[in-house]
Amino acid sequence: MIVTIDGGVASGKSAVGKRVAEKLGLPFIDSGLMYRAVTRLATERGISPHDADAVTTLAESTRMRIEGERVWADGQELTEGIYDTDYADALPIISAIPGVRKSLVEQQRQLGESGVVMAGRDIGTVVFPDADHKFFLIASLDEKVRRRAAQYERRGERVDEEAMRKEVEMRDRVDSERPVAPLRPAADAVIIDTDHLDLDQVVERILETVRQRR
Repeated sequence: MIVTIDGGVASGKSAVGKRVAEKLGLPFIDSGLMYRAVTRLATERGISPHDADAVTTLAESTRMRIEGERVWADGQELTEGIYDTDYADALPIISAIPGVRKSLVEQQRQLGESGVVMAGRDIGTVVFPDADHKFFLIASLDEKVRRRAAQYERRGERVDEEAMRKEVEMRDRVDSERPVAPLRPAADAVIIDTDHLDLDQVVERILETVRQRR
């Protein structure tokens, strides 16, 4: 079984996806970690995010492994610090490079071919367009900022909510407008507005839909 859960920044897709995977007995993969890993590696190696050829070569030559919220690149774990704001500006630029997306999509398909719950921005539209179950989570900007701030606070990081609001707005706009694999729900995806639902309620709604379609 393949279940795709897409959505924008702080829509809750990773937390929901992890819980859904546990309930279904499937592995969970947060595809966004792969783009963050490439961004981190490029930054550490002094590769400009605007050098599409160099970043694509990096993505093509790097083997990723994802386990829940942990990510490895060529055997090196990069989980700690993967959400550092140092990479925030480069991330949407690198994520929009066609060669990077092509390379990582191929790896995502390999990782999920035996069954998976995978979260991201283009999983139901590009990575697994024939998935058994597709979901797209939405939330208001205020709710996204609240959730994003809570994530940072749990990691003990300082929160500038105004800067965070601009970052969330910018990332969703860039992801939605990029020419390659834009952020949008698949035509057959179930859209869930998560504003007034807690984590358990969103998970249960997804599980209920999966059960009905079996």
